[in-house]
Amino acid sequence: MTFGAQIMTTNSSNRLVDHSAIRVNQSFIIGLLILAFVLSSPLIVAFVAGVMLVGTAWPKLALFQALYRRLLKPANLVKPHVMVDNPEPHRFAQGFGGIVVTLGLIALLAGQSVAGWALVWLVVALAALNLFVGFCAGCFVYYQLNRLGVPGFRYSPIRQG
Repeated sequence: MTFGAQIMTTNSSNRLVDHSAIRVNQSFIIGLLILAFVLSSPLIVAFVAGVMLVGTAWPKLALFQALYRRLLKPANLVKPHVMVDNPEPHRFAQGFGGIVVTLGLIALLAGQSVAGWALVWLVVALAALNLFVGFCAGCFVYYQLNRLGVPGFRYSPIRQG
């Protein structure tokens, strides 16, 4: 899943999100969760879940995005890709992904390794779908809930051009 939309401006008619920050975030999530599976490490799963949930609740503390902003971007290893977009759907997607990873961790710790790893791999697959195809499943859900008028989902997709 994703987060992270780093807000570049808060003007509702011109909201900008750096999608490179989102892609870096997804890359770390995918890479670390695959490493967790290969090493059979619930500790790495717990770390990723924590990073995702903390970054959702307090975007300024988003570790993987901080690495992008403070290391990768200044070193010109990753170039910014700023687009008009709402950060809330990306934050929702990351938060939901963090919850799913946490549920996977709980299952792993309870000895339910098949269910636990299945939940972890679901997050890997959805983050990869966004990273490689550009489809954010969590954002899609957010906008559907907005369309249905569910409270808390107040932002509609921004129409381009």
